[in-house]
Amino acid sequence: MNRSVDLEPSWRSLMGDQFDQPHMQALREFLLVEKRAGKRIYPPGPQMFAAMDLVPVEEVRVVIIGQDPYHGPDQAMGLSFSVPQDQPLPPSLRNIYTEIQQDLGQNFDIRQASGDLTHWAQQGVLLLNAVLSVEHAQAASHQGRGWEQFTDTLVQRLSNRREGLIFMLWGSYAQKKVAQVAADRHHLLKAPHPSPLSAHRGFFGSKHFSTANDLLQQQGLTPIQWLPQQRVSTQR
Repeated sequence: MNRSVDLEPSWRSLMGDQFDQPHMQALREFLLVEKRAGKRIYPPGPQMFAAMDLVPVEEVRVVIIGQDPYHGPDQAMGLSFSVPQDQPLPPSLRNIYTEIQQDLGQNFDIRQASGDLTHWAQQGVLLLNAVLSVEHAQAASHQGRGWEQFTDTLVQRLSNRREGLIFMLWGSYAQKKVAQVAADRHHLLKAPHPSPLSAHRGFFGSKHFSTANDLLQQQGLTPIQWLPQQRVSTQR
């Protein structure tokens, strides 16, 4: 990868030097080889940095860290846990919505809820995956190719640049990712992952969404509107 990567200006200022590093050059070559071999890579190239495109550095208020993109067709969109509004809800996102209902005491029809979390990002929620690409039907296929070093540096630099950020850390993977983030400068909310395998071990009842809003209000900031948007019908 090189400086031709189209990155939001504030993130380019913070992270632009990384694209000349050996691990990112190797990653770029790996992705080119995979595409030349006919591999289907998700998300589409222009969406790989969507989490940063939607939230400039100084507007980040909450950080939610996922592992790697969804590996099914038309699911990955560059935002952790998010899928386009016409896609079925993945199990983890369904559990996230269930916790939002319980935590905020808001009833909504999860069956009609859109899985597109763009409106969270537009409010300052950085929906960052640790790995920003994946091969079709091959979960974790791009781990260890260089993305982790890039996102480690991103988290470290963001946490050094800003104060009072709220990190919502679901599962051991995300919790290890921010091991270097200073707890005295930021707020670290930890819970098990919302996947069906672990949500009942403490994700449900963690109240991260109301806690995050309380912390934002204590800083004089507007709370996040966590409720999902409703699906837009495409029928005529």
